[in-house]
Amino acid sequence: MKTKVSAFLDELVANNAKLDTCRGSIVSAFELTSECYRKGGKLLVCGNGGSAADALHIVGELMKGYLLDRRIGDADARRVREANPDCGEDLCSCLQGTLKAIALVSEISLVTAYANDVSFDMVYAQQVYGYGRMDDVLVAISTSGNAQSVVNAARVARSFGLKVVGLTGAAGGALAGVCDVAICAPADATWRIQEYHQAIYHALCAMLEEEFFGDKL
Repeated sequence: MKTKVSAFLDELVANNAKLDTCRGSIVSAFELTSECYRKGGKLLVCGNGGSAADALHIVGELMKGYLLDRRIGDADARRVREANPDCGEDLCSCLQGTLKAIALVSEISLVTAYANDVSFDMVYAQQVYGYGRMDDVLVAISTSGNAQSVVNAARVARSFGLKVVGLTGAAGGALAGVCDVAICAPADATWRIQEYHQAIYHALCAMLEEEFFGDKL
């Protein structure tokens, strides 16, 4: 792991001493998601309630610049300029490098239709089945670890060869048992778990950004 990448993890633990127990699982999650991106895969992210907001938050940090100014590569910039001779430079100045991610919670029409017609417990599993590919990773978030819609998504993901990173609480719940990597925040109260989750995924997003864009500036 690059020194600058590991520095984000060191800072996370320095600011949240209890998260030292999660260090190993955070490293494993970073390695798994890094491999996904190297193979051209994407992240699918889901959760309910506050964890749905976290899913959207994670995708927002990955799909655009987070801490770094992610300039697009020369080859992509050339294509944009050649296709748009009048405004290509302006387009290139605004485009940013991306780490592909989809928040499954954002498909409101699909989620509500599927919940109404079939089952809310399968709203994310259905999307995993539709969007998921072998090199993708599902990031499944549940503070209790027992949100059935999230657990089912993890089960379907693994059925089709996707890897699963779980963010949950100290108890782990059913989710921990169906993850390749389970990051179990050391708390039982929902609000405290959510605070830890935000600190963890911010560190992970910063680590991934540094890994893929840190040497390109």
